[in-house]
Amino acid sequence: MAGNSQRRGAIRKGGKKTPTVGSGGQRRRGLEPKGATPRAEDRTYHKAHKVAKAGERRSGGRPTGGRKAKASSEVVAGRNSVLEALRNDVPVTTMYVAGRIDSDDRVREALKIATERSLPILETPRGELDRITDGAVHQGLALQVPPYEYAHPSDLVDPEMPGIPLVVALDGITDPRNLGAIVRSVAAFGGHGVVVPARRSVGMTASAWKTSAGAAARIPVAQCTNLTRALEDYRKAGFFIIGLDMDGDVELPDLELANEPIVIVVGSEGKGLSRLVRETCDQIVSVPMSSAVESLNAGIATGVALYEVSRRRRRR
Repeated sequence: MAGNSQRRGAIRKGGKKTPTVGSGGQRRRGLEPKGATPRAEDRTYHKAHKVAKAGERRSGGRPTGGRKAKASSEVVAGRNSVLEALRNDVPVTTMYVAGRIDSDDRVREALKIATERSLPILETPRGELDRITDGAVHQGLALQVPPYEYAHPSDLVDPEMPGIPLVVALDGITDPRNLGAIVRSVAAFGGHGVVVPARRSVGMTASAWKTSAGAAARIPVAQCTNLTRALEDYRKAGFFIIGLDMDGDVELPDLELANEPIVIVVGSEGKGLSRLVRETCDQIVSVPMSSAVESLNAGIATGVALYEVSRRRRRR
């Protein structure tokens, strides 16, 4: 009985619970790290895991950079920007017009184009328009641009496409105007599509749409989760991978692979091709230039390369 009283005293002293004998090791073990918590997608009992598996089944096991991958929606604000977007057939979900707007030629033309395209036009209080445009200078006009629906890189490997396959891939290009110009050049010189990485790369924004001058409606832009892996898949499909860089193995006029199915990879203007992408290329090609010019804008360099490929293919 005395032993039991002593044990009870160890548990409660002055009405408060105190540690029992030998509990220190248990407490230390409880504080030891158990490793990183698994992601929700990796826990089989979690809802996110079931959603991810269902997505894989719908996409046939393809990466999420396929048709289902979308950029976030975008708002174009300001009279000049709105009018330019409408003139260049940028896709639009809704056009917002401030109540009691002071109309001018730009507003009238924007309303005329929107009406002709049967776009939804909403009269919106200025306070709400400030919120929609996140405080941008909207001048009473704004457009909601829907998320772009990207193709999957494998969609550009289509034997039904006319001509010799020609694809352009972008490595580290972040300016949407460069993307728009490249899409336009691909359309002009008989290319079949453009590939962009999902991360650290430009996407199909309203600015890219405008610069493409409507070509984005005809030329698919595919998005990949890993550019190096996508290039390796193209090689397995019979393509040659050509890197465009100022330090090339050969100059563009000597490109003998022009008459083969090719992917032209364009690096960023500042850094050029990344190391892994460069190592994946079958050949590095440079554009011959005057020594007074260090480098060309990525969009211009791509246009020159596509022109040369098109010229050589026509001479066959």
